[in-house]
Amino acid sequence: MTATIVYDPLIPVSLLIVVAIIALLGLILAILRGLNGWPLRGLAAAVVLGALANPSYQQEDRAPLSDIVLLIEDESASQRLGERPDQTKQAADTLAAQITARPNTELRRISVPDGAGDAGTQIMTAITDALAEEPRARIAGILAISDGRVHDGDLPIDLPAPMHLVITGKETDWDRRLTVRNAPAFAIIGEAVTLTLRIDDLGAAPEDQELAPLDISIDGEPPQTFRVPIGQDLELPITLPHGGRNVIRFSLPVAEGELTDRNNAAVIQMNGVRDRLSVLLVSGEPHPGGRTWRNLLKSDSSVDLVHFTILRPPEKQDGVPVNELSLIAFPTRELFMEKIEDFDLIIFDRYQRRGILPALYLDNVAQYVRKGGAVLVAAGPDFASADSIYRSPLGAVIPATPTARVLEDPYSPAVTELGERHPVTTNLPGNGDWGRWLRQIDVAEPQGNVVMEGIDGRPLLVLNRVDEGRVALLASDHAWLWSRGYEGGGPQLEILRRLAHWMMKEPELEEESLTANAEGQSMRITRRTLGETVPPVTITAPDGSVTELPLLEGAAGVFEGNYQGPEIGLYRLDNGDQSTVIGLGPSAPREFVETIASGDALDPVVTSLRGGIARIEEGVPRLRNVRIGRPAAGRGWLGITPRGAYETRDIRQTAILPGWLVLLLSVALITVAWLREGRR
Repeated sequence: MTATIVYDPLIPVSLLIVVAIIALLGLILAILRGLNGWPLRGLAAAVVLGALANPSYQQEDRAPLSDIVLLIEDESASQRLGERPDQTKQAADTLAAQITARPNTELRRISVPDGAGDAGTQIMTAITDALAEEPRARIAGILAISDGRVHDGDLPIDLPAPMHLVITGKETDWDRRLTVRNAPAFAIIGEAVTLTLRIDDLGAAPEDQELAPLDISIDGEPPQTFRVPIGQDLELPITLPHGGRNVIRFSLPVAEGELTDRNNAAVIQMNGVRDRLSVLLVSGEPHPGGRTWRNLLKSDSSVDLVHFTILRPPEKQDGVPVNELSLIAFPTRELFMEKIEDFDLIIFDRYQRRGILPALYLDNVAQYVRKGGAVLVAAGPDFASADSIYRSPLGAVIPATPTARVLEDPYSPAVTELGERHPVTTNLPGNGDWGRWLRQIDVAEPQGNVVMEGIDGRPLLVLNRVDEGRVALLASDHAWLWSRGYEGGGPQLEILRRLAHWMMKEPELEEESLTANAEGQSMRITRRTLGETVPPVTITAPDGSVTELPLLEGAAGVFEGNYQGPEIGLYRLDNGDQSTVIGLGPSAPREFVETIASGDALDPVVTSLRGGIARIEEGVPRLRNVRIGRPAAGRGWLGITPRGAYETRDIRQTAILPGWLVLLLSVALITVAWLREGRR
């Protein structure tokens, strides 16, 4: 039970002050006029002012409340290194026992796991959330058990009680860290791109180590090992082997005594792009379709096009002297012998044997295909003639045999059942409602994949792989009708664009492929195939565990599945003869960027709250009471501030100047003053 005097003025305080000033002026006037009753008048004014101030005698019935101490236990990934889990448990249990043994004190134990995604350790966020659920007046202190590597230490916090940090780990801990400082997202195939790496030894590292072995692996291939300096930025040139995504893994072997190997590896993913695609287009004669090919290839700014049209074959005899012709001589030897390897794609558009390209040159083109080159044959009536390019050494790689028939009946090109699954012809605009073509070259014995058909189901577009290279045969020279809008036209540019990019081995147009796209810790796996079914995909996790995931068919020829990776790192996917690798999570997890225990991140917060930092290695500190505003830490001890909070159960107020007493006193004093002055 406590008692106090409280004031609850009957009128606003400002008005009460005005009344007091008026009373004071009246009292001064009475003194100046020599009225001997002025003291009684002053007392009467004081009684009235006191009544207006309304003083009351207040009695409260209070119940004391217990103090609350928050015990924060860091359970993030970095806290699971070395002996830290045992240290944390021992310190938490010891401090909890000390807190519960204190009179009138409650304990709140709060565990802090890894932050969502790669947010790291969010201790200050956890404290803020806990304070929002507790009365601030009862918080007597905060004890955080952690390695000190928090990632929200700049979060503002206002506490009336001290905060302390109890650090896990040992002074002798050391760790080796690999960091990728600079890694571009794209690089040009065949050109070196420079990455910046750095290897650092943190903590009490051995002083006799100046070089460290670094393993580098691309797309899961066997790694190459280099010895690199420690503590210096390393400029490393990397040449991407292929287009599309390239997964590069850098790793360091575990050193003796090292705290963890979780930051000894980094995975980056770079997309390989072609700088310029070099295409050689050879048109056997002028015709409307020649401009179609030229417009398609010239519209792509990334294509360097070399186009030759044979306007005057050698057998032409019109009597015009050669030195008077303005035509450019066809540099056959330079193109087909010396620089053929410089081209990514060679297109023969209605070309026939006229003695311009000797058999040796065409045989060189066939060898170019077998070594990884690409040739597209756009056939016209010449393909069915005796001078057909098929009847040359190049015929060994052409995927179909001409029957010498030229069919000139109108027909609508159609995608075959196999073509519906092939990326070159799947989901073409118009859904097959296209204009007709008027000519087709009859071919037989197709090799590879027939993705489009024409008259009576005859092969129209045939795609084939020859050793390392690719060959395509378009058995018609009337694709240009679609570009002119004949009978509504069709997706001529889209087909020719896809065809050209498939032949140049663009990854997104591979008919047999296994890809995966990562978002956070999950990946979406896509298997494209020409087959009807695919087996489950085998997923090998960074720790070596193997999981089989069934894939479900969505679009034609596309099977997909989702997988949630249990940990950050490099995953290998295998499905039939297809395999790929993908990295989940950041290249360097935030929890393992800094692994040596330190109180630097929380020192500003702890210092501002007059708290202290202690190491478990030196013993679990004792707890003692300190007053508000006093230093709350010392050698071997940490302070808790008792709050003395209470709950008010009942309040009673009694007026000191009741109305009848005020009236009696004021009337009596004024009357006595009047009588005294009147007697004078």
